Amino acid sequence: MALEHPDAQRRALMLATLAAGIAPSVRAQPRRLTDSAGRSVSVPTRVQRVFPAGPPAAIWLYTLAPETLLGWPRANRPEELEFLLPGVGNRPELGRLTGRGNTANLETVVALKPDLIVDTGSVRPTFVELADRVQAQTGMPYALIDGALEAVPAGYRLLGDLMGVRARAEGLARYAEDTLRSVRERVARVPRTQRPRVYYARGPLGLETGLDGSINVEMFEAMGIDLVSTRMPGGLARVSVEQVLAWDPEVIITIDQTFAATVKDIPLWRNVSAVKGGRVHLSPKLPFGWVDFPPSVNRLPGLWWIGAKVFPEQFRDDLGAIARDFYRRFYQVDLSPAQLQRVLAGRD
Repeated sequence: MALEHPDAQRRALMLATLAAGIAPSVRAQPRRLTDSAGRSVSVPTRVQRVFPAGPPAAIWLYTLAPETLLGWPRANRPEELEFLLPGVGNRPELGRLTGRGNTANLETVVALKPDLIVDTGSVRPTFVELADRVQAQTGMPYALIDGALEAVPAGYRLLGDLMGVRARAEGLARYAEDTLRSVRERVARVPRTQRPRVYYARGPLGLETGLDGSINVEMFEAMGIDLVSTRMPGGLARVSVEQVLAWDPEVIITIDQTFAATVKDIPLWRNVSAVKGGRVHLSPKLPFGWVDFPPSVNRLPGLWWIGAKVFPEQFRDDLGAIARDFYRRFYQVDLSPAQLQRVLAGRD
């Protein structure tokens, strides 16, 4: 992470000076809690201003305590703002402290005077080191929350403790628990010999996919669905059309609307069973993706959606009702019939 300034001493002094200017009331009566990485974090009794370290953390914070969110790593687009609370969805762009292309300036972070910095995602040593370094440089408590899909219930409870909103956190945690349990139980009822071959396509050509262990295909693994690509270990990878033809998936899930709209017109792809059978499905993505991008709690309704596309006989649920309920609980907005149609269509 490119967070170090060449003149480290001058920067450290500047950060210390800025941090010293935080009002005493914000620092009063700290509580000490343990985050997902086992780090001890001291937070004030009332957490009112929170800086999200990256896009997944911003979504977690928005769903739990939107009033505390100082801003977004990336400004939300007009088509996304339509599905977020007015006055919160349009809060300023802050940049990001973690992940690809970290852009947040530490002096700016300190000047915003957050009570807490939150990162959700991996708790590997690299991210622990980053959290410790930022906390030491800014004087701001920095909490790491395990963002794995399986850890969402525990993550909500921990974040609820940190933020002092335990009741709301418990409700969201139970929703996540119930969803994960229900979809797994239904998938488990399908004999492996009767499960279709599934491929996850990213990019306008559909040739980017996730291998075994990639966070981008965590949704499928959490449900017990074996993708054709997860027979190989790795992260995101580019594959050839010939490889896809060899796999011959019967169902294709994609997040790219260009690929979904054009795949049937590409000669080589026409020979893939999923294309011949009309089973190429474009996932919902407003205001955030249901399958991927970013990998946060926005993926929860995607578990039901994937189930309906891969195992239609086992998942006969009303996806519209599931979407309305999720958006009301997590995003705190009520979808109109027109908005619901746009969401489920998967287009921007």
